[in-house]
Amino acid sequence: MNPLIIDTKNFNFSYNKTKNDIENLELKVPKGSIYGFLGPNGSGKSTTIRLLLGLLEKHSGTVVLFGEKFNQNTRLSILDKVGALIENPSLYEHLPAVDNLKISANYRDISHDRINEVLEIVKLTHAKNKKIKEYSLGMKQRLGLAISMLSNPELIILDEPTNGLDPKGIIDMRALIKDLNKRYGTTIFISSHLLSEIEKTCTHVGIIRNGKMLYQDTVEALKESNGTNIKVDLEVNKPLEAMLILKNLKKLNTSLLDGFLQIKVINKEEITEVIDALRIGKIHIYQVSIKNNLEDFFLSITEN
Repeated sequence: MNPLIIDTKNFNFSYNKTKNDIENLELKVPKGSIYGFLGPNGSGKSTTIRLLLGLLEKHSGTVVLFGEKFNQNTRLSILDKVGALIENPSLYEHLPAVDNLKISANYRDISHDRINEVLEIVKLTHAKNKKIKEYSLGMKQRLGLAISMLSNPELIILDEPTNGLDPKGIIDMRALIKDLNKRYGTTIFISSHLLSEIEKTCTHVGIIRNGKMLYQDTVEALKESNGTNIKVDLEVNKPLEAMLILKNLKKLNTSLLDGFLQIKVINKEEITEVIDALRIGKIHIYQVSIKNNLEDFFLSITEN
């Protein structure tokens, strides 16, 4: 098992005395992982990130980063190993990308030699002399990521990095995160309210609601734990006849919605049995769609 880059115990914080905004939170982020911090809006994700970066002061508990206890004495040395992109990056819109990077490098006493490297990584070399006001939102997000990478950090923390992006921007950001993790071994911590993005991007997941951790494991374990009651939509030429056939087959849970036959099976092997039974019954199958039952699981544990 990989050592933990982030390890919190009995982590608590509140903005007022009436309730805990973060309650006994235990984050376990393995080195080299892409960790998805998932939860509805207002669940405490951004507050947790600010606590991890020392922008807010925890009320109790411990935070260990890179195996070292995070406190006022160790804060600066630890944060030298961390890059962060929180919400929209703060950029000088009237300046080109390369000048924005120079300002950040100067502020953090980082060599300008690193600038071209990070521009290449985020695929903005071609636009490095273009003013930021001419950038798309996706390009701005990638530049913000480049700024966070200037110090060659071991850990990068991203708060809702795909918010507001169009489909191409989301795909580009997803590919960039995966490449950064695979090529350089960078541990990446991503907060999001989108299960689909976490599922496609991350290796590990923690699900939070009202400041409490509800689930934490690998994404693969999450999928396996919800491998039963798979929902399948079938488009067929004779839906009523198909329903009759399937009701006689293991008494499957079958319904008809918007012209699609909907069934629930225990595992994917049963889908093959369904298709074979329909073909024997001379039913033409035009389309088979497996529903993502992780969405149901996410909603079931995050809704009040």
